[in-house]
Amino acid sequence: MSFGSDKSGGSDQKREQSQFVGSELFQRTYREGMALVEEAATYLDGPGREHSKDLPRSIALAYATESMRLTTRLMQVAAWLLVQKAVHEGDMSEDEALSEKYELGGRELARGKGIKGSELLPDALKDLVGRSESIFSRIDRLDAQLRSEKPTELTSLEAQQERVEAFFRDSLDPNTTKH
Repeated sequence: MSFGSDKSGGSDQKREQSQFVGSELFQRTYREGMALVEEAATYLDGPGREHSKDLPRSIALAYATESMRLTTRLMQVAAWLLVQKAVHEGDMSEDEALSEKYELGGRELARGKGIKGSELLPDALKDLVGRSESIFSRIDRLDAQLRSEKPTELTSLEAQQERVEAFFRDSLDPNTTKH
């Protein structure tokens, strides 16, 4: 994942990881992920516990399954975010953070389909599940990009605008030969 660097290779990949964990994107994702972990814990320990008591047995099974999947998904997200933060703060090396040990886990569980009755769960739980799936997917993409041998370049709005301007400049120039 590149944030403004056109270079690639091992040392550049490490530099890109450092740039990423210091970026506003990472900071926003970190805050969002940790807030969601806290919100889910508060819900499951409070209102969620009360909601689950009122559910019919078949829906209670769906509640237990989805709340377990929610917790697992968010714990994987939190662990990944904390590893990246440790790199940024110098508490962990980039090589160690990129080791298989710290790769985002729980993909099969996180991506699994809801079980029968999950559509009847309390709206608050369904909302938490949906948001946790969203942030897990983003973290999964970020993890894959950080680990890729060939970093994916994320271009800035300025670079995109320059390419658009160059396209139109070349297209509108009467001296340009068209093939």
